[in-house]
Amino acid sequence: MSGLPPAFWWLWTSTLVNRLGAFVSTFMAIYLTLELGYSATYAGLVAALHGLGGVISSLGAGVLTDRLGRRPTLLVAQTSTAASVALLGFMTHPLAIAAVAFAVGMASNASRPAVQAMMADIVRPEDRVRAFSLNFWAINLGFAISSAGAGFIAAYSYLAGFLIEAVMTLVCAVLVYIKLPESRPERPDGAAAHAPDAGLGTVLRDRRFMGVVGLSFLVALVFQQAYVGLPVAMGEAGFTPSDYGVAIACNGVMIVLLQIPVTRFIEHRDPQRLLVVSALVAGYGFGLTAFAGSVGFIALTVCVWTLAEIVNAPTQSTLVVRLSPAHARGRYQGMYAMSWSVAALAAPLISGFFIDRLGQEWLWGLCAVIGTIAALGYWGLMRGLSEPAPDAKPRTEPLDLDALPRTEPLDPDAKPRTEPLDPVASRPGHAPKAEATG
Repeated sequence: MSGLPPAFWWLWTSTLVNRLGAFVSTFMAIYLTLELGYSATYAGLVAALHGLGGVISSLGAGVLTDRLGRRPTLLVAQTSTAASVALLGFMTHPLAIAAVAFAVGMASNASRPAVQAMMADIVRPEDRVRAFSLNFWAINLGFAISSAGAGFIAAYSYLAGFLIEAVMTLVCAVLVYIKLPESRPERPDGAAAHAPDAGLGTVLRDRRFMGVVGLSFLVALVFQQAYVGLPVAMGEAGFTPSDYGVAIACNGVMIVLLQIPVTRFIEHRDPQRLLVVSALVAGYGFGLTAFAGSVGFIALTVCVWTLAEIVNAPTQSTLVVRLSPAHARGRYQGMYAMSWSVAALAAPLISGFFIDRLGQEWLWGLCAVIGTIAALGYWGLMRGLSEPAPDAKPRTEPLDLDALPRTEPLDPDAKPRTEPLDPVASRPGHAPKAEATG
């Protein structure tokens, strides 16, 4: 995986360390229902508040990422996450748990726009699919290890899991502080300097990009059931936390083994087909859980939807960067991150209602329906993108002008391309956004 800059590898290392300590999100639902004795509905409410915190912070962190910088935003987010996660481990009153879970959601999700924007800044357009795949691989390498170990840690002490996660998150903050320079592109005296700032209103009016955000929400709604609906359903069916740990660890193990070879296979293939197929496989992979009566069968369903995740994650992330103007990457990434946060808010409420009132079979059927709707949406959206695509190639090389320290003669050429970036994606004005990914 040569060709990627050292800053990327430090960012990658920070991601890996963070996920190695990610115990709380994996076992929060089981902790609340089995250890503290709360209902599935209450566990869903707490997870929803965690998601609500992420919804609020995603947009704010996106703005800070553009204005304050990637590095300061990361530092604030990671130190706040460490403090709030440690505090959550000591909470037992239902109101206190809910309030601190909300704070954890705000702090932990604030880092996402900064990480994604920094990655787009420091990696060449032609390497971005590979970079996002490697980052996703690091997330899941850490997740596979932490999931396998979290069951044993939970059997010993849930509090230990909270404290270990807090310490590992602080280690990430230290790595960012010592090793990562600020990567925010500077707007030079030329064309980019005359372009107006892209506010959140501009992002919201970008219909093509908001279409991606909506589809991302649907896909995230399905994948979120792995961490809320699945553990609660398994607990009610008589499975132990260790059973869930073994089943969900298949997700991380498969990604660790297959992400890099699969990325080589899909890197230059039709993204429309990749996104359509991945949405269908995700929906029906979770749908198969309705027929699972053993840990082995549940692990098999995890393997099915994991294949969809392996394909969807880098393809969709690259599409988001392609549609994001360089000077507003933080805001665009914040809106994209918000789609996952809104899903984290809605998914627990949906799963809690279905499991408590209708039965888990209805939940898994709903996942299949959502996957089908998302697939149809990707098919329609990517048809709309097929025409501007040829335009993107000639412009990828000038893209390094985002940094614009060089070739002032090219600044005038950049003028016509920077200003159409702010107008919404309803027109071929998206071509400059395509520059962002090449």
